[in-house]
Amino acid sequence: MKGQKKNRIQIKLHKRISVHKSWVEGVCHRIAQILDLNKVEVSVFLTDDSTLQELNRTYRNKDKPTDVLSFPIKEKVGQWFILGDIVISVETAKRQAVCAGHSLQEELKRLLVHGFIHLMGYDHELGGEEERKFFSLEEYVLKNLLEYT
Repeated sequence: MKGQKKNRIQIKLHKRISVHKSWVEGVCHRIAQILDLNKVEVSVFLTDDSTLQELNRTYRNKDKPTDVLSFPIKEKVGQWFILGDIVISVETAKRQAVCAGHSLQEELKRLLVHGFIHLMGYDHELGGEEERKFFSLEEYVLKNLLEYT
């Protein structure tokens, strides 16, 4: 497509994860487009609860699994801006999808958007205005992502 922005999306799946890499990559490209990102690189790793628990314990001092973790890098390498890494537990995503009454794909979209917004430097855990900005942007992206399946 003429004028389409180019971004690099790297997808890695844990060996037991049965999600289509091409679908995840497409969702990530659409999120980047909605966020008006250009020449960014993002890595996404879809894995299990034990991996997320280990990462959560190591980097956040919380010894329990979680749904998504983001690791901002924000480093310019040549003409590319390395935004960072997103790690998602598909096991937790499946449980959350059942509780929310929607598909695993819908939950993964929500978690990918959440991860991207963290990589952009927003943090809802700070509360107040920062939390409002975070969830407002998340809602905007999810609304514009609706048509992507």
